[in-house]
Parts: sequence; structure tokens; C-alpha cells
Amino acid sequence: MIVCSCNALSDREIRACLSPGPDCPFTPAQVYRCLGCSPQCGRCARTIREIMDAALPAVHSGCVTQCNAVCPLRAEEAGDGAAGGRLDAFELAEEAYTDGPVRV
Repeated sequence: MIVCSCNALSDREIRACLSPGPDCPFTPAQVYRCLGCSPQCGRCARTIREIMDAALPAVHSGCVTQCNAVCPLRAEEAGDGAAGGRLDAFELAEEAYTDGPVRV
């Protein structure tokens, strides 16, 4: 099933980038990074989050509120900022469309 029509991403592609471990994406924006694209309209954020929650409930429930200093996802976000504000804005939009704060 196509989840993101802007980037032609399917649910299979999203599930394929989700695997337990330190490199597993924890937000839809990180899923986009993993798949080599960027969010466009943001309508798929809730569906991506639902796929993530169904695929990795134990991994996500064990995540702390803030990434620790050795977390590879934190290091990526502190990097060169090539993705910049677009991903930050996407994550804020995601939070607005979900029932609670976004888990990072």
C-alpha cells in the first residue's frame, strides 16, 4: 500500500527500514532520512507513526524522552544540518497530528 504519495513510499519500504537496534528510526522524519527522501505535505506522518508503533512496540516503549549522548540518531541530528528546518517542522507537524508528544 502506498503510504506517502509525494515520495511514492509503500508500507513495505517503511517496515523494511525498521529493525530493533541503535540505528532504528524513532520518528517519521528519521524514516524519511533512512529512505533517502524528505517529507513534502506531511499527511503521511500519522500512518508512518502507526506502522512504526505496530512494527516495533517494545523498542519504542523503551526509548527515553531524550537521546543519550551516544545515540547515533542524536549524533545525526547534531551533524551538518543538511536536512535543516524542514525535518524539524515535519516533526512539529507530526506532534500536532498525534495524540501526544512525539517519542524521540
